[in-house]
Amino acid sequence: MSAARPRSVAVVGAGRLGSVLARALEEAGSAVHGPLRRGDSVPVVDVALLCVPDAAIHDAAAAVRPHARLVGHVSGATGLDDVDFNIHPLQTFTGSESPAVFHGIGAAIDGRTAEARATAEGLARALGARPFRVDEAQRAGYHASASIASNLLLAVLDAAERVAGSAGIAPDDARALLAPLVHQTATNWAERGAADALTGPIARGDEGTVARQRTAVAEGNSEMLALVDALTAQTRVLAESAGGRPSSRFADPERPSSRSADPERGAERRDEGRSGTGAGDAVDRKDRA
Repeated sequence: MSAARPRSVAVVGAGRLGSVLARALEEAGSAVHGPLRRGDSVPVVDVALLCVPDAAIHDAAAAVRPHARLVGHVSGATGLDDVDFNIHPLQTFTGSESPAVFHGIGAAIDGRTAEARATAEGLARALGARPFRVDEAQRAGYHASASIASNLLLAVLDAAERVAGSAGIAPDDARALLAPLVHQTATNWAERGAADALTGPIARGDEGTVARQRTAVAEGNSEMLALVDALTAQTRVLAESAGGRPSSRFADPERPSSRSADPERGAERRDEGRSGTGAGDAVDRKDRA
């Protein structure tokens, strides 16, 4: 089989991803059977694509193997012991998305044979995704990266929403107000990387503000304090990598910041702030986020 899309595909699993994949592959021109549920009969097809929980892959693969030339799964973390290939769309799904959700996204692929890898690549390209290979030895690290960028990010955003609630902002309002900040931060990170995108009190070495924030979290959302402390520590490491500043300075609020340690530069920035004419003024205001 070439890298062209398979002529017939059985999508096994009617969860969020299975439902969207079935619609997208059908729109791409494949003859799609499914999404099939447990107990449904599987027709003879070129490819059976398993969109089932990782723990169910072994049994599902055994059930479809007699009916499919090649069997693949969509898990990001599971190996190829029970299947011929895998394709993992690097995206989050609710199940209601249109087929366009795959356009331009990454899709991690691998296969036991050249034919199997070509099939995974063909499926990815038929969906409008960009295939890239992740071999079995690197799969866990790759999937951890994806989980940090999506699943763990939601835990951070939930923490922001909860802390906003302790400041008197209703959850719906908090999400609406914070969302533009989240979107712009993500855009800056995508365009420039985390170190260059970093702003805020830790980046400025403003330990007084960091301490007041920590006190507010401790008083209003003590269950979030360990998370905030861990994120603060990692942000200090990021700030150090961004500006070459010693991490010990961030760890010791008694030591002066770069502004107080450099009076001439501090005066220069204050002048820029008063005049409003220097480029540094715009940077300084943006840095207050």
